[in-house]
Parts: sequence; C-alpha cells; structure tokens
Amino acid sequence: MDQALNVFVTVTEKKSFSRAAEDLHMTQPAVSQYIRSLEETMNVRLLERTNKYVRLTKAGEIVYHHAKEIVGLYGRMHHLVNDLSHEASGQLSIGASYTFGEYVLPHILARLLEDYPRIQPDVTIGNTAEIADLIMSRQLDVGIVEGRFKENRQLTTQAFAEDRMILVASADHPLSLKTTAIEWKELIEQTWIIREEGSGTREAVEAVFERYALTPARTMQFSSTQPIKEAVEAGLGISLLSEWAVQKEIRYGELVQLPVKDLPFIRQFSIVTSSQYQTKALKVFLELLLNNRELKLFREC
Repeated sequence: MDQALNVFVTVTEKKSFSRAAEDLHMTQPAVSQYIRSLEETMNVRLLERTNKYVRLTKAGEIVYHHAKEIVGLYGRMHHLVNDLSHEASGQLSIGASYTFGEYVLPHILARLLEDYPRIQPDVTIGNTAEIADLIMSRQLDVGIVEGRFKENRQLTTQAFAEDRMILVASADHPLSLKTTAIEWKELIEQTWIIREEGSGTREAVEAVFERYALTPARTMQFSSTQPIKEAVEAGLGISLLSEWAVQKEIRYGELVQLPVKDLPFIRQFSIVTSSQYQTKALKVFLELLLNNRELKLFREC
C-alpha cells in the first residue's frame, strides 16, 4: 500500500502533523514529506495548514474518502491472506446503531474476546443510515442495524434477532398508575420524546404513529437513547424504546412500562456486510451473533 495515503489519512483524522507523527512512529519532517509527495502526485493542494489547524481542501475531501476505502481494503486483504494459516485475529471494524451498540454489543464482544483474545474490535456507533453508508464505503467490516435502509446490490443483509419496543414513562407519571390497557387516543396529548431522523428507533416510532393514526400534540427530539431515558425519568414525557435499552431502569423502578394496547412493537435487528470475502475474525463474530445465545442470556439478566 502507498504509505503516503496512510500518512494522509492519519494526519486528516488526527488534525495535526505532530500527533500523526507520534501515532505513526515517524518524525514530523517525514510526515510532511509524505504529504508533499502526495500533493505533487495529485497536482493539487490537499490540506490547509496553519499553526492553529489542519483541515481538508475540497480536493482533500475527495482523496480522503477514497484513501479510507483503499486503506481498509488493504488491511482486509492482509488479514484474509494471514487467515490461511493462523487463528482468528487482527482488527475487526464493527458498526452498530445506537440501541444495539450501546446496550447489547459490549456483552457480545466480551464473549468474543474470551474465545479469541487476538481479535481487536474497533466499534463505530451511529444511526442506521450512517452505519449503512460506512459499510457501503468499506470503512466497516460489518454493521448491526435496526430498521430499514435503501436496498443496494452491494450490501448483504440478514435478520438475526427481534427487538421489543415498549412505551415507558416515569414512575410518578399519571399513566403509570393505570392497571388496565391504555388506549392510543389517551396518548395524543402526551409529549413524546423521540430520536432524530435516520434512526431506526425513530423509524419504529413513526411506524407506530402511522399504524394507530396518532399525531402527538408535542414531540421533543434527542440524538441518542440515554438523554431520552433521562428526559422521561425527569417527567418530560413518554417514549417508545427498546426493551433492551430500559431493562435496568424498569428493574430499579426508575421507569415504568405502560400497559398500552397492542404493544410491544416488534422490529428486527439485521447484520449488514458488503463483501463475500470474510476474515476469520469476522466469521467467528457472525457465528456468535447468529447463535443468539448471548442475546437470550442478556435479555434474561
């Protein structure tokens, strides 16, 4: 692989020549020389640099996007060849949407590393749309997402687990005192705390709104699940969330599952990959996911 591309990617991500040099175990003049060489080869300036910042030019953004893909492909090729004679090891780039990535994936990785300690997981958490884009650009080996995204021939998807979406409120919310099934019309005047566009959880909420012809009087939006739980606990409103995400809060009485008619809402978690060539590290990770044993144990905790 062209070392200049690797240096360029590192400088871009570290936003500093000195930090990139430290990370790459090079001198700063050597890093500068690699960048100059790449700019001469491309016949265009790729980085704007001053004493205060280093940032990409328009041309640099294009080169960075493709350089990330090239670096990723090179690493994958190296691991595939190494796999021919060695056990599962090396870097495994995993993307996960927020619910799975924050509440389930850590338990899966703990089991993975018990059996394969030489695997080096690198996890990116984002909403479903963001993870799908990173899989497409080959910056990730595998993604675990909820909800749907645009079909693409380059992507392979496989549903592997169900997620139960439940409606929750604070322990002292008036609705939490109800023992009979709550009708959907009773929820219209409630403030709904929801996720941002592109989130699988937001997609599930909108599907529920459409199914029951529900238009809430007020909504409040957050970009991740944790602040939504805090907002609900503080009494700001109600929210439809994954049972995985709120099981601890329900167990300790901080949140209450509301007895709403026709809930839980069931959605699927899916595995997304983009290549038929899989490293041993990826194969054993997928086997662990598809086995589902850890997911069942985690739900029972």
